[in-house]
Amino acid sequence: MNIGLGIFLFVVGAILRFAVRFQVSWIDLQLVGVLLMGAGIVVAIIGIVLLVRKRSSVTTVRTAVDPASGESVASRETHVTPPVE
Repeated sequence: MNIGLGIFLFVVGAILRFAVRFQVSWIDLQLVGVLLMGAGIVVAIIGIVLLVRKRSSVTTVRTAVDPASGESVASRETHVTPPVE
């Protein structure tokens, strides 16, 4: 979602910066295009960072001795925390 929004902002900014040739007296469309392209790049980078970020996992290993048989018993639990979107 964030990467697509970043690309959209960049494309709209590039259109305003390079393709629109008319002037509006109350706003500079080329400056707005440059600002939208910059915002698009920032949003896309944030989206890529959130996408690449690894999940954190916690592994717990417990070892005990069974009193009846005298054998060593090990159990392993893994909890994976999904990344926050």
